[in-house]
Amino acid sequence: MTESASGLILRVRPFTETSLIVQWLTPGLGRIATIAKGALRPKSGFRGKLDIFFLADFSFNRSRRSELHTLREAVVRESHPGLRLDLPRLQQAAYATALIEQATETETPIPEVYDLMMSVLQHILTAPASSFTIFAFELRLLNLLGMGPDLAALALPPGTLELIRALAGRDWGFLSRLTGSTGQTSEIDHFLHAFIIYHLGRVPKGRHAALSAV
Repeated sequence: MTESASGLILRVRPFTETSLIVQWLTPGLGRIATIAKGALRPKSGFRGKLDIFFLADFSFNRSRRSELHTLREAVVRESHPGLRLDLPRLQQAAYATALIEQATETETPIPEVYDLMMSVLQHILTAPASSFTIFAFELRLLNLLGMGPDLAALALPPGTLELIRALAGRDWGFLSRLTGSTGQTSEIDHFLHAFIIYHLGRVPKGRHAALSAV
């Protein structure tokens, strides 16, 4: 059965000498995996259309035996070229992808997670690199998945708690103007690092690089 969707490419990896596995994040289908057969051949119709952080409309044949479906067509809507021109931005976007992959189940639609990923990509592309971007994304994703911290119960200084509340709830434009001391940034970093381990078992690869990119 052929289905159509729109989605963001989270990851691309080789499957055979000529084919690719493409991981998508979609609003209506959640995270899904497709195989692009022959994508690496010189005359493939997929050439130039399948890369990380491409936003595309695509169609696929759903497999009855596995969660790996056959990609039929992809039409790129946005390639987000700015991510490829700036390593700090790319590192922050890559960590957001890794956290989503670790925290969510495949083929489980959560439209709010898709919206969050698209909003943080836009923020990463338009705002200076900041550790607050990573902290805000972590807090918002955990909240969406029902794993957010009970701020009233946290044993942190009042100023740090106010920052956490702003990171979790204020719009991205406000966060571009948000400042905190080195000590407050360190407190939030250590708290979220431990909190993610508690809920997810480990911290996804790339967090240190994303924070060091600031």
